[in-house]
Amino acid sequence: MRAVVIAAQGGPEVLEYAEHPDPVAGPGQVVVDVAASGVNYVDIYHRSGVYPVHLPSPIGSEGAGTVAAVGPGVTEFAPGDAVGWVNVLGSYAEKAVVPADRLVPIPGGVPADLAAAALLQGMTAHYLVRSTHEVKEGDRVLVHAGAGGMGLLLVQLSKMFGATVHTTVSTAEKAKLARAAGADEVHSYEDFAQALKDSVDVVYDGVGATTFHGGLAALRPRGLMALYGAASGPVPPQDVQILNQSGSLFLTRPSLVHYVADRDEMLWRAREIFGWIAGGQLRIDVSHRYPLAEARQAHEDLAARRTTGKLLLIP
Repeated sequence: MRAVVIAAQGGPEVLEYAEHPDPVAGPGQVVVDVAASGVNYVDIYHRSGVYPVHLPSPIGSEGAGTVAAVGPGVTEFAPGDAVGWVNVLGSYAEKAVVPADRLVPIPGGVPADLAAAALLQGMTAHYLVRSTHEVKEGDRVLVHAGAGGMGLLLVQLSKMFGATVHTTVSTAEKAKLARAAGADEVHSYEDFAQALKDSVDVVYDGVGATTFHGGLAALRPRGLMALYGAASGPVPPQDVQILNQSGSLFLTRPSLVHYVADRDEMLWRAREIFGWIAGGQLRIDVSHRYPLAEARQAHEDLAARRTTGKLLLIP
């Protein structure tokens, strides 16, 4: 099979597309013929060294496809089943080995490419609006990068649960996309903090360093910032007294792994996301599909913010 691996951490040039032996399912494992793999910022963190990995390492942590073989002890899945997964390295490949307890079934009516596009970002958006801060009718929400894959999902789900949604974007084209997803107000990165000063209930920030202090300024007293990513770089160490000075604010740095550690919780999140997709309530915007051999280009485009929506690699 063909797969992308890294022998060292660094820039996009460390992504090596080459022939590798076909994987074999061990006890409790499943081999999946990969139909599509999602490209995410976490992949860049694994590649660059922000998140350490054991080298040499497979890469890609989100995918969907069809079960090709099951290992000893696997009873929940059988060859031919449509499945997806997140937080398991190795999806940048024609075949992937995934622990059976980390797979989720894909229902009929949800194509494999949409499932691959929806799982990591969809379940992240789900935990942010359903668990980290349960969005409710009347909330005022600020979503940074509202035209990106995560931003578009957060805008849609926040509107679904009754919030007034503000978002930030960098271009007029991206503003149109955010409004089409349901955003009530679209702001530039330069003016959002002043325009929203002391007014929003929750900030969903996947941008990081360049938006952090502005997000705190936009929060009402006792508001919550969910800092779930760092597309512009990590937030430097802060004096926690800033939370008091800004209005007894709450700050959390959540991660999907802790919100899907329990299998029942993972299945609940995936089931709701797939249900909303199948029912037409949630639209997944796949803006770019790259051949697996072009993983480097996908990483370059994502890091340079040349794209909107979701990026996929197709074996």
